[in-house]
Amino acid sequence: MTAALPGMHWWVETALPAAHGWLRAVLPFEWAQYSFALNAVLECLLLAPICAAMGVPIVNFRLAFFSDAISHSAFTGVALGLVLNELAGGWGGSFDPRITLIGFGLIVAYGIAMVRRRTDLSSDTVVGVFFSAVIALGLALVTASGTRTAGFQRYLYGDILTLDAADLGITAFLALVVLAVMAVGFTPLTLIGLNDELAHSQGLRVRRYDYVFTMLLALVVTVTIRTAGILLVTGMLLVPAARARNLARSAGGMFRWAVVVGLAGGVGGTIASFTRPLESVSTGAVIVLTSCLLFGLSLLARHRKS
Repeated sequence: MTAALPGMHWWVETALPAAHGWLRAVLPFEWAQYSFALNAVLECLLLAPICAAMGVPIVNFRLAFFSDAISHSAFTGVALGLVLNELAGGWGGSFDPRITLIGFGLIVAYGIAMVRRRTDLSSDTVVGVFFSAVIALGLALVTASGTRTAGFQRYLYGDILTLDAADLGITAFLALVVLAVMAVGFTPLTLIGLNDELAHSQGLRVRRYDYVFTMLLALVVTVTIRTAGILLVTGMLLVPAARARNLARSAGGMFRWAVVVGLAGGVGGTIASFTRPLESVSTGAVIVLTSCLLFGLSLLARHRKS
């Protein structure tokens, strides 16, 4: 999987050590000497902005349930990966569950987008059906195969302190993709979210944009799971965007605020999780709680303005 990423050798040999050196120079903390801690901070520097950017359309277009369904599809993706890993182990090999985690999330996202476009059912109904199906399938795989559930913990709760160069490389590559797509498609996506028919009358290929955004969201969700876990991934997407909506006066302003406050919550929460008395608390939980605290402050700021 790592070899398939463009520039992975350059990333491991040059870019990642340079990033570690820069972080050690700017972080005046004792824990900054450890590579696992620097990996966690770097992951949030890369991941928090793209989660916040993707969260803006999610909040504006009421897609929170959709992102939740994609995150829970990871349960089945991981279950499938662990089953395949056990089968590969019997042959003296191994299988990386990240492959099925991401792959199954993309399949579910495409399925939801396709059924939503081809039926008269509401989006919530379609998402609810897929949500139920993927959870049931995951439980069926686990109970039928007798797969040990210990491997699920890192995906349920997140395990940002165990990220390796491959995980960071995937996130860096995804950040570039999200940046490119949002730079080109932010205005069309905003128009489509406001009114499908109006967007179509303006010559926009609504279905194509819908599929691209859906698949990109699935990628962001499945990658974020390694950091925040299945239970908290929606918080990393929604809370910064909701906070930005309290502060911004325009769609573009909301996008910029979301990236800024997403970085503040992600990096601030990661650093806070390395300090007492939070050093024994899940880093993913501290990140989301920090974002929620900032959201509460944004409510106060908005209340004072009104």
